[in-house]
Amino acid sequence: MGISQSIRTAVIGAGPRGTSVLERLLANWVPAGPDAALHIDVVDPYPAGPGHVWQPGQSRLYLMNTQSFYPTVIPEEPGLARPLAGHTFDRWRELQREQPHPALTAEERAELTGLDSADFPSRALYGRYLRSTLEELLSRLPAGATVDFHSTTATSVRHTAARATGDGDGSRVTFDVELADGGVLTVDSVVLALGHLESRLSPEQRELQAAAEEFGLLYLPPAAPADVDWSLVPAVKPVLVRGMGLNFFDAMGQLTEGRGGRFLPGADGRLSYLPSGREPLIIAASRRGTPYRAKATLAGYYPDAVTLRYCTESALAKFAETGIRPAFDHDLWPLLHRDALWAYYSTLARSQPGAILTDAKEFLKALEHALHPHAHSAAKWENLVDTVLDIHVRPAHRLNLLGLAAPLAGRSFGSRAELDGAVVEYLLDDARRSALGEDDPVKMTIGALHHGRAVLKTAVADGGITDESWVAGLRGWFESFVEGLASGPPALRAEQLAALVSAGVVRFVGPDPKFGVDRKAGTFTAVSPWVGNRAEDGAGEVVNAVAMVEALAPANRVAVNESPLLEQLLAEGLVRPRLMMTVEGTPVPTSGLDVAPHPYRPLGANGSVTEGLYVLGLQLSAVQWGTAIAAEARQKSGPVYRSGQRTLRDADEIARAILGR
Repeated sequence: MGISQSIRTAVIGAGPRGTSVLERLLANWVPAGPDAALHIDVVDPYPAGPGHVWQPGQSRLYLMNTQSFYPTVIPEEPGLARPLAGHTFDRWRELQREQPHPALTAEERAELTGLDSADFPSRALYGRYLRSTLEELLSRLPAGATVDFHSTTATSVRHTAARATGDGDGSRVTFDVELADGGVLTVDSVVLALGHLESRLSPEQRELQAAAEEFGLLYLPPAAPADVDWSLVPAVKPVLVRGMGLNFFDAMGQLTEGRGGRFLPGADGRLSYLPSGREPLIIAASRRGTPYRAKATLAGYYPDAVTLRYCTESALAKFAETGIRPAFDHDLWPLLHRDALWAYYSTLARSQPGAILTDAKEFLKALEHALHPHAHSAAKWENLVDTVLDIHVRPAHRLNLLGLAAPLAGRSFGSRAELDGAVVEYLLDDARRSALGEDDPVKMTIGALHHGRAVLKTAVADGGITDESWVAGLRGWFESFVEGLASGPPALRAEQLAALVSAGVVRFVGPDPKFGVDRKAGTFTAVSPWVGNRAEDGAGEVVNAVAMVEALAPANRVAVNESPLLEQLLAEGLVRPRLMMTVEGTPVPTSGLDVAPHPYRPLGANGSVTEGLYVLGLQLSAVQWGTAIAAEARQKSGPVYRSGQRTLRDADEIARAILGR
């Protein structure tokens, strides 16, 4: 199929995913003749490049969750059309340090001056990179290509009547894209790169919001942290913060350093906190009762000391090669479990030889035999490992793998002060382990899980595992488990949080918290059954607060979104949520759209492919795992996983389909 003389496409969403599609369209565009034309309409109310999440003007206290060497919006994979412009973020950072662009602000220059490859940049600076990359791309438009940006929202996408193509015979389907400002774009194809969408609140959240209105309390629902007006949170008074993932640390920063407080290094190496007096009393709560574990100090994204032996891309590919559709818990997790155990005990034998009761080489040889997937039946391998550990490893150094993500499990606390002390102990121990890097067995165990997550992303994509295990295994327990271990903040955040507890600025609710409203007192409440439990009624020590912050991202489920465009597409049957079957045979809606690969096109309500309509990014969460993570730049050393630049390959596939290549 040759390239049409005139192609017009709309990209809805101008953040990193939309920018990647734009970049790939221009890189793949080869005019068929002097009159050939490619016109791209980009629709987003937020400035193109950064989009909504990465705005350069946001607080510099909001840090990325990856180091400078990691992210990119420009593909580096062989076989793809060469980029017309742009670099990885790390290369852009180096270039700006050498010769700053005149448009950089004083704040951006100051951050770049102290920002090295292994440091965590602000989201604002990454947004500047995205904007700079887009501007460089637009300055090098190929012949026949034009781009228009529409700073508004797309409210609907509908088929228009067939029209003549101008190619001599036949006709083609086109789309009308209606805009909130009243404009209509008629295009040949549409790319949905919608990114993060607002979602309807859950019934419990609606009740809390209604109570806040009734009693004059403050309730801040799930939102991107940069969208929150933190000045609304009252000083000094207690505020509940639900969630201790990455959004929690954003809230923590805004309510402490963002209000003039300062962290100071102590003579003992620990941080202390000097309050400004304008902080609230932050009372943090999450299901586990502790925040995500901090990242280890490493030279690269993955630890060099860990090489996967069992959960490898070649091992997982054998399932498909032999016609087996694996189950997560039965087939995939046992392989990664082995890698996690090997990473822990091989690091332990190397860094803490006193923990081994026998000769280290003898121990590792016995462990390797016990872990071998084909040496014995699957039902016995864990028992064989336990036997080896009983002989060779001191009991105090045995690994409780699942317990790493729930350090307070099985414990109860007589008072909130006792709980706070336990959490500080956990934070400081975790920060200490992060500083040890590749010499810490726990961090290398997490490193193996981190490696494995990259391998699993390829293995589970596009129906690579059974529906039942996607619902109950991968998304049911493993996702939250591995995120709590491998998706944490820089270690500095753990040290800062410990300092805030010592300064009396932060306290904790405890595991398994329940939230409600004390209508008599007119306050929010939170209680953990494991803290201050009174034997006579089984209740724990209740916390009261005048404000509550949901330190959670919006749900990103297509069925509960508040996007007028997506609601229209669902209502009119151009797209549908994907259903998966549970082990009981019950269909359940997933978080993403039902799509046909490749490239990804949505299935309509009747099951047919909606041709000319493409999907990229978060709305692919029912066929891809980990869609929110940025594309990974190729590292100077270490493994290269296919999942690293998956979104950029997806963008390339979409671009080539639109261009008829």
